[in-house]
Amino acid sequence: MLTIDDLTVRVAGRALIERGSAQIPPGSRVGLVGRNGSGKTTLFGVVAGDTASEQGRITMPARWRIGRLAQEAPGGPEPLIDVVLRADTERTALLAEADTAADPHRIAEIQTRLADIGAYAAPARAAAILSGLGFSHDDQRRACSEFSGGWRMRVALASVLFAQPDLLLLDEPTNYLDLEGTLWLQEHLARYPHTMIVISHDRDLLDTSVNHILALENRKLTLYRGGYTAFEKARNERIALDQKLVKKQDAQRKHLQAFVDRFRAKATKARQAQSRLKMLAKLQPIAVDAIEEVRPIAIPSPDKQLSPPIIALDGVSAGYEPDRPVLRNLTLRVDDDDRIALIGANGNGKSTLVKVIAGRLAAMSGGITRADKIRIAYFAQHQLDELEPGGTPYTHVRKLMPDASEASVRARAGSIGFSGAAADTTVNRLSGGEKARLLMGLATFEGPHLLILDEPTNHLDIDSRSALIEAINDFSGAVVLVSHDRHLLDACADRLWLVADRTVRAFDGDLDDYRRDVLTERSQDGGKRDDTKTPAGRDRADIRRAAAAKRAETAPLRQRVTAAEAKMKTLTQAIETIDGALANGALFAKDPAKAAQLAKDRAAHATALAQTEDEWLTASADYEAANADG
Repeated sequence: MLTIDDLTVRVAGRALIERGSAQIPPGSRVGLVGRNGSGKTTLFGVVAGDTASEQGRITMPARWRIGRLAQEAPGGPEPLIDVVLRADTERTALLAEADTAADPHRIAEIQTRLADIGAYAAPARAAAILSGLGFSHDDQRRACSEFSGGWRMRVALASVLFAQPDLLLLDEPTNYLDLEGTLWLQEHLARYPHTMIVISHDRDLLDTSVNHILALENRKLTLYRGGYTAFEKARNERIALDQKLVKKQDAQRKHLQAFVDRFRAKATKARQAQSRLKMLAKLQPIAVDAIEEVRPIAIPSPDKQLSPPIIALDGVSAGYEPDRPVLRNLTLRVDDDDRIALIGANGNGKSTLVKVIAGRLAAMSGGITRADKIRIAYFAQHQLDELEPGGTPYTHVRKLMPDASEASVRARAGSIGFSGAAADTTVNRLSGGEKARLLMGLATFEGPHLLILDEPTNHLDIDSRSALIEAINDFSGAVVLVSHDRHLLDACADRLWLVADRTVRAFDGDLDDYRRDVLTERSQDGGKRDDTKTPAGRDRADIRRAAAAKRAETAPLRQRVTAAEAKMKTLTQAIETIDGALANGALFAKDPAKAAQLAKDRAAHATALAQTEDEWLTASADYEAANADG
């Protein structure tokens, strides 16, 4: 068992963990969650023995091997398969000794041990892991130095997975993966045979691959059983119960204090008043964990919808070198309300396609038609480097509003998440998530008709990703998404375009279908297959086409549901704002006319909310019935 006992950790004088404790059962697969900067990576350092704690201790079996993802990508002339095989240090040492051993007894011991650890099946297991992470059979024989840094980090991940340490520590392992690699990794980690702790903001991974959640919140550690959805429910229920107990205790405290204030001066009641004072002293405050609310992300919708298609590609080929197109003969269209997710392995041309659509890469051949006056917002991770390091959110917004007043610029900076002093923080002091938020606000400043997001979640924690999902779903324009976060794609996309074999086609199925295809293909060591040529493949293709037709048929109903939900959210927030104002009793005396108007506005909002709830219930019932009919 891994035991964390009364642990306190400080970095640069700031407490990250204070007297945190947890007991992790052997063989558990644990997701370590918490806000960015809360100390998750530091805790990994303490567990691995690389970082000292101020007090407390961490204990585990003495013979446990700890494995962590290397911070630096491997390199050199060795083939990938050899780099991964070398990660099993015991196998490597035994094989080297077997070449030189002369003592028959020792040779027998070596061969027995090699058989026990499955040494001769190791190359096949290493190849399967590399294949799952996207390396073909030929790639596995190439020198590690031939690959880019991101692909070599996949080799580092393959190495630590192959070694199968007793305690596996993975810090954001999907950062260098595409959707296909992430789907394979989720499946692989769900079967990991030893104890594992993984830091991840990928909600789908935390629901699929782990059976415990270790939450680092308010400098405390709490272990929950189940995946992230179960954790979120249990945590919210616990906080609600604590808040209820606090209200009950406050009422009791006020009652006791009122008795004391009323009777402590009366001789006949002095004893009872003293008794109440003792009871007050024994009432220990109930601690309620405060969950920091994430700032919402605002994506302004276009002031006017354009007639579809807003973009049309006709026989387009595109690439970066003459006569070597990455994509060929594309005939596609994007309508004003499309929600399209691009799927396909890295290197197939997803980023090339979005650059062509955004007008950032010219077509080699073919024609591209864009609607008149179309505004396109393009967000990609590499653009974070385009922000001015010495600039601030205020100065970046000011460039887009050169003639606006100081108050207007600051109000707009606040609307994208940088109010008050935060607007004057230099970019080089912003976190990755804050830079992404700033870049998103600048890219969508004018209310685009088409929003293109290329891996928008890399620097966002789970709550910020949820805020992004809400913003995308509230946005009324078209969206094209590239992401390895399946939860984001599931929540926001209703069409899938598969980018593969130098072309793009609509995928007849949903993400569950695609996941099955990816896992089947990669379990066959990356071999190409064409299921549509088999009877079973034709059946699956028919099912996918039927599912796609059903989604298209029910899309208007789903949009009614989504629109009603967005309206309900807006009305609820308006009512809460008014309730907050009306809770101030002084308002009625200071400005009775304003108080009366607020009360009238609240009544109107409440009526509208009730009507919208009825519309939502009707739309939801119609949508569910339509899907049930299929």
